Amino acid sequence: MTTERMNNEARVSVVKKYKKRSQMAEIWRRLRMNKGAMAGLVIVSVLVFIAVFADVILDYDTQVTGQNIMERLQWPSAKHWMGTDEMGRDLFARILYGTRISLSVGLVAVAVALLFGVTLGSVAGYFGGVVEDVIMRVTDIFASVPNILMGIVIVAALGANTLNLMIAIGVTSVPMFVRITRAAVLTVRNQEYVEAARAVGITEAKIIATHILPNCLSPIVVQTTLRVASAIISASSLSFLGLGVPVPSPEWGALLSAGRQYLRTNSYLTFFPGLAILVTVLALNMLGDGLRDALDPKLRK
Repeated sequence: MTTERMNNEARVSVVKKYKKRSQMAEIWRRLRMNKGAMAGLVIVSVLVFIAVFADVILDYDTQVTGQNIMERLQWPSAKHWMGTDEMGRDLFARILYGTRISLSVGLVAVAVALLFGVTLGSVAGYFGGVVEDVIMRVTDIFASVPNILMGIVIVAALGANTLNLMIAIGVTSVPMFVRITRAAVLTVRNQEYVEAARAVGITEAKIIATHILPNCLSPIVVQTTLRVASAIISASSLSFLGLGVPVPSPEWGALLSAGRQYLRTNSYLTFFPGLAILVTVLALNMLGDGLRDALDPKLRK
């Protein structure tokens, strides 16, 4: 009898401890249990730190764009960890500084897609009817065009620069966020708390912003993380084709394109930028998968 009482008390204490934990604390606890997600979070944190303090770590005019023809096309060594390019510029410094450009393009492009995609998706899912049909048919038209082709058309029409690259990638990402947001809104728009908000006279816009969207954040957050990785790949692809960040900015795709002609004799010029893209995209995908598992209520124990 004493043993059974002790077991019951232990269960009660565990339940009380679990109830005291906030929702964010529970999500963080579940995320910490995923080793892959934590590894991705550490890598992303390091990349963000490099991007923010790139000007402090490196001298742009000397280390990033400064030319030294006497040291051109040197293989990796103690002096130049990743070698030098055709202009004698240190490849390691250029890849580090390129972290700022690639992450900025990915984040801004996804922010543009979030702004328009979430707005249109929430309106379509909440109101339904003709509004939903119009928004979703236009979305289907944009989604039917391959992302890279749409990006090429937009950049070619607006001109090749960093801002237009962000706009192009953001526009190509809008249909995905429209569909995800609409699907999430459809699952909650008829809940009791939404009906109660309507009954007390809250405006439709406020209901969407304060009652519906906060309960639809889980799939949107996960998709945002995964989409940043895809945006970085798209930006690198367009820069590789000469339609992205103009030279001499050390964007990773542009570095790949510049090293393409030396692929047989100086393969490190393409290996290291490609490795930077691979590690960044892999870290973001691992973090996105971990967030999906942490935010999924079906996986909670």
